[in-house]
Amino acid sequence: MASVYFKNSINRYWRKRRDSSGISSEEKQHLKQKLLSHLREENNQIAQMLAVLISKIARFDYPREWPELFSFLAQQLQSADVLTSHRIFMILFRTLKELSTKRLTADQRTFAEISSHLFEFCWRLWQSDIQTILHGFSTISQSYGSSAVEQHHDDLYLTCERWLFCLKIICQLVISGFQSDAKCIQEIRPVKEVSPVLLNAAQSFLPYYTSFQSRHPKFWDFIKKACTKLMKVLVAIQQRHPYSFGDTCVLQPVLSFCLNKITDPEPDVLSFAQFLIKCMVMVKSVLECKEYKPSLTGRVMDENSVTLEQMKKNNSNAVAGVLTSLLPKERIVLLCNVLIRRYFVLNSSDLEEWYENSEAFHHEQDMVQWTEKLRPCAEALYIVLFENHSQLLAPIVVSILQEAMNGCPTSVTEITPGLLLKDAAYGAAAYVYYELSNYLSFKDWFDGALSLELSNDHPNMRIIHRKVALILGQWVSEEITHNDSFLMSASMQIKNDTKRPVYCALIRLLQDKDLSVRLAACRSLCLHVEDASFSEKDFSDLLPVCWVSCFNLVKEVQEFDSKVQVLNLISVLLGHVNEVIPYANNLMQFFQMVWEESSGESLLQIQLLIALRNFVVALGYQSPSCYAMLLPILQKGIDINGPDELNLLEDSMLLWEATISHAPTMVPQLLAYFPCLVEILERNFDQLQVAVDITEGYIILGGREFLSMHASSVARLLDLIVGNVNDRGLLSTLPVIDILIQCFPMEVPPLISSTLQKLVVICLCGGDDKDPSKTAVKASSAAILARIWVMNTNYLAQLTSEPSLSSLLQQTGVAIEDNILLCLVDIWLDKVDNVSSHQKKTFGLALSIILTLRLPQVLDKLDQILSVCTSVILGGTDDLSEEVSSGDTLSSSRIHGEDSLPSKELRRRQIKLSDPINQLSLENSVRENLQTCSALHGESFNSAMARMHPAAFTQLKQALKMP
Repeated sequence: MASVYFKNSINRYWRKRRDSSGISSEEKQHLKQKLLSHLREENNQIAQMLAVLISKIARFDYPREWPELFSFLAQQLQSADVLTSHRIFMILFRTLKELSTKRLTADQRTFAEISSHLFEFCWRLWQSDIQTILHGFSTISQSYGSSAVEQHHDDLYLTCERWLFCLKIICQLVISGFQSDAKCIQEIRPVKEVSPVLLNAAQSFLPYYTSFQSRHPKFWDFIKKACTKLMKVLVAIQQRHPYSFGDTCVLQPVLSFCLNKITDPEPDVLSFAQFLIKCMVMVKSVLECKEYKPSLTGRVMDENSVTLEQMKKNNSNAVAGVLTSLLPKERIVLLCNVLIRRYFVLNSSDLEEWYENSEAFHHEQDMVQWTEKLRPCAEALYIVLFENHSQLLAPIVVSILQEAMNGCPTSVTEITPGLLLKDAAYGAAAYVYYELSNYLSFKDWFDGALSLELSNDHPNMRIIHRKVALILGQWVSEEITHNDSFLMSASMQIKNDTKRPVYCALIRLLQDKDLSVRLAACRSLCLHVEDASFSEKDFSDLLPVCWVSCFNLVKEVQEFDSKVQVLNLISVLLGHVNEVIPYANNLMQFFQMVWEESSGESLLQIQLLIALRNFVVALGYQSPSCYAMLLPILQKGIDINGPDELNLLEDSMLLWEATISHAPTMVPQLLAYFPCLVEILERNFDQLQVAVDITEGYIILGGREFLSMHASSVARLLDLIVGNVNDRGLLSTLPVIDILIQCFPMEVPPLISSTLQKLVVICLCGGDDKDPSKTAVKASSAAILARIWVMNTNYLAQLTSEPSLSSLLQQTGVAIEDNILLCLVDIWLDKVDNVSSHQKKTFGLALSIILTLRLPQVLDKLDQILSVCTSVILGGTDDLSEEVSSGDTLSSSRIHGEDSLPSKELRRRQIKLSDPINQLSLENSVRENLQTCSALHGESFNSAMARMHPAAFTQLKQALKMP
């Protein structure tokens, strides 16, 4: 227990932190000495914890504060007995593993130095130990039952464990102690030295696998670990140093060994699934290694020196030649045949597992990591092999499929080798559908065999039905693989002809008695609905049965993954079909049930929140009908103090945004949720964009009622965002501020004065000349202030004269020599070319009002002001509908036409259309305000007008329709 507490304290207290002084240097030195004094710890669990402790400390202290660590351990090894050396290698392994994860260049250089000092010693000891182990195994196998031999088992087992630690250390030293040769293009000598010996070790251990299984279970367990670890190390070396591994003396024996074990294994190896998996992983790694692909580009003739890229090409071509000799066509075809006919075929234990628990069988076969089970690993190898040799293997796979179908007609129900081969062949065809579609007509296959298979309801046909479900999902996008346009058209026509019967087949499979079949159908149906060519017309009458089947399936399955899979299908259906309202009540009952049963299952709840969002979007204006079920779920999801806040918040906010966007009217419950948004953003800005969309929805939907209830929250929210987020965040927030001021020009500006002061600072700060995003922020901020000047002139005049604004500008380093309002005028003049046509008109109106000020500086800017106003008037404005739609993204809507737009979007367009800026005439404003300016300034005005360029004055007269 003490060692566990010690370990947990290292990360917290070993280094000095701001909130803790940490452990003193003297205490650290004492603790390190104490740890190293317990090298011969007899209790294995304590010894493991001590090794972890030393490794954690070494991560912080080596080499600066603990330079003697490795030299001390090496010194102790010289006179250590078996137990002590075992413990030292355990420490070395843990420490090297910890240090190898440090990614800084200096740390990697340190690790390389460690590797250069330790490698030779560890390698010699490893080779010595394997001789001791093999001699011991030979003695054990020949002297079974001898008491003298039994006494040495413990020491031999310790040697075996030390050897395993040493193997892991050698792996770390070779992998992390040298830069990858794919980058440096230098031969890594230990690769050629170590790899063949590792292979020989595996070959030496394998014969003991069967003989030790019953008589020596402890050593049999070691054999399993040793053989799989040896192959795993070889794979790691190949992936780290592909060129050095690609040398003939390494690649040739390793690959030949693996291929032989896969295609022609001894009976004992055939039962050693984990070892076969590692052999398959090795072959797959070699086949898909990009460094082994021959280069098709040539070399420049006048090139004087060999470049790094040319060296890579030379190495790649050399290894490609080795692979070609190792994998002639006959061997490739043999490997393909063996994978399908031996490893794809279900065995008796598979069938027994299926019958006992079909749901668990489904997930084990289709959802496990491919390196964990033999069949998924064989399938992964087959796919890579086929990708590399598709033209050679496509006819082979089709011939195996034809053979299997001919040997087992659709009427056969008995589980025979023929039926199991057909199942394997169906799988082989499904996995590489993208290539086989050139050799196999899906329509002929479906009509002539697959559909007939489904008409046979015998319980044993679950084997074929499950694979048919897989095929129907894999071949969903068959048409996209053809390059020839005629073939593509033909394929698409076939696909369209077959859509309806395929949909019917999947719905039938979704009602199968076997859960494995139904779950496979569920996944395939999901792929069809998501497909770009999904035909809702062909599917619409199947929806009632589909919904019921999904509801029933969720009730019957037990495993979490199954429920997520079914819920995902429901979510996808809601996102792609229009006819949802007739089934709304059943869906609401279903969602309520799943939510209540999913307590503590955050991943399932996330999937439910996604489905609910699609449900709300599908209901559109009728979404309030689900509020009784929806709003309590939403309230829990946006509660930052809830137990699952970390997992559910993101999807809950997306659901919140969809609910607001599609609500026809604001309801009291939704109105009450808004303060939660402020609490969420006070934590962080991770959900800023969605929060901005939600805020806009409240403004548009809630109107004056929303503002009167949550004025302080709105002010707090905007003040929290502006000044604390980056330019991208500001650009998403500023349009919301603009629409808020447009809707409430008199009430809002005094409410958000702190935010507006920050916008003034943004406008008057420099540094945006070479940064487009900063220019956009400054221009948009200036447009908001221009709107206020037009719609609430007195307030902006008051704001710009407040001492608090001057103080804020001084704090941010902005030097203001002139009137702040006149400084804004300069920004309006400068940024008029960086805004939309609608904002240009706002700038023009604001500048025209400036003409009414009794300030002599106005006359200094008169020429520029009139020039901008003239260009805006003569330039006209873009079509308003285009202006309104630009930049507006419908984050939660499928747009099929005007009627399907969410209520938020329609209201936003109405607000844009009713913008007072649109009703004002810039031409009349300039004409009237020029008269006012003339009256205010008299002869000085006339002098300023006289200074205008004649061409500019002519354009002004044209714009104002002056004679």
